[in-house]
Amino acid sequence: MPEAYIIDAVRTPRGIGKPGKGALSHLHPQHLAATVLAALKARNKLDTSTVDDIIWSTSTQEGKQGGDLGRMSALAAGYDINASGTTLDRFCGGGITSVNLAAASVMSGMEDCVIAGGTEMM
Repeated sequence: MPEAYIIDAVRTPRGIGKPGKGALSHLHPQHLAATVLAALKARNKLDTSTVDDIIWSTSTQEGKQGGDLGRMSALAAGYDINASGTTLDRFCGGGITSVNLAAASVMSGMEDCVIAGGTEMM
């Protein structure tokens, strides 16, 4: 069975994103996720055409967090158009669930390079 490795970890500054409160409240969740994905790409000299999937989570897929944050954030970060992306809604366990699904996908031999993470604006 292939092994899965975590190569890097990136996060945005922690801050309140509630409308009208906090330093991050003016940002769209897609832009926060794109910032993380762009940093991963730059720090690791990642050829994004080698990315098989981006598994992203959010606590509640509604409003600004609705839609497919995984796919749209990757495109906003300049990833190859062929890199797919998906978003899951798993409340507080979403980030770790994304990492678990990415590892399972690699370990099963279905994919070679998967990026996992999450965004929450609450």
